[in-house]
Amino acid sequence: MTAPIETTGADVRPETVLEGAGRKEIEGRSLGRIAWMRFKRDKAAMAGGIVVVLLILTAVLSKPLQSLLGLDPDAFNQSLVDPVMLAPKGALGGISWDHPLGVEPQTGRDILARILEGSWVSLVVAVGSTLLSVVIGVVMGVVAGFYGGWVDSFISRLMDTFLAFPLLLFAISISASLQGNAFGMEGLTLRIAVLIFVIGFFSWPYIGRIVRAQTLSLREREFVEAAKSLGARGPFILFRELLPNLIAPILVYATLLIPTNILFEASLSFLGVGIAPPQASWGGMLTQAVDLYEVDPMFMVIPGMAIFITVLAFNLLGDGLRDALDPRGK
Repeated sequence: MTAPIETTGADVRPETVLEGAGRKEIEGRSLGRIAWMRFKRDKAAMAGGIVVVLLILTAVLSKPLQSLLGLDPDAFNQSLVDPVMLAPKGALGGISWDHPLGVEPQTGRDILARILEGSWVSLVVAVGSTLLSVVIGVVMGVVAGFYGGWVDSFISRLMDTFLAFPLLLFAISISASLQGNAFGMEGLTLRIAVLIFVIGFFSWPYIGRIVRAQTLSLREREFVEAAKSLGARGPFILFRELLPNLIAPILVYATLLIPTNILFEASLSFLGVGIAPPQASWGGMLTQAVDLYEVDPMFMVIPGMAIFITVLAFNLLGDGLRDALDPRGK
């Protein structure tokens, strides 16, 4: 009779002790996949992300959508306006199948066409100014946090100086002074460029402080010390070691900064120093509605809701990204 063969622990593969190991292999998950799984569980963030994607598509395709729907943002329709009261004919600001969001008082211009036309202006200014402030803020913050010493002191005092500027008054003065032709640009192109520069250039200290604080923490980590011991120089450590670990806070802050810049652009247009008519903009529409809201309240409600939904969607998306990329921040 043959004695049973005893199996020692060293002879047993670890996978065989797991129930069902032969059915499905154990699969590792990347940090990006884990963050995506966390993000998907946040229903509010998913809803905000979907709305943001739709808004971006609407802004990019605003001209084709206007052509497809037969809309003209600058076409006057005086027959749709009461000549005495100057209010749109019909209920809720003249809403009909031909004009789903109604028409403007006095002019009769289609509000849906104006909203579509103003969407790309607001997003271009907001995204452009955000990119400018992120680039400047990240570079300044990383350099200040990594090198320290007099470099950190100089950049920190520079941030304090920029934060002390009355940004709204400064933006009004610059936007009002740069009219007509300047820097080889004119008209709408000049106004958009000025808004992007003013909003972006004076907003970089906010993200600069965040990046500096994160860099001060990361520069003491083991992987930075290992890179230094292998002979890596400052620029290599900055762009190959530190920046990849700063992507998450930069992405989150940029997402939260876009709605702030949308509101800032709308505020400047509301004050008359942003996008000039006849070009449609959401802030400009609110400016016109101030004198006409008693005649047609919907003329103020619709562009106000457009700004509200856009800002809310970006904020929900930013909050969801923050929780997904840094769950410890909950």
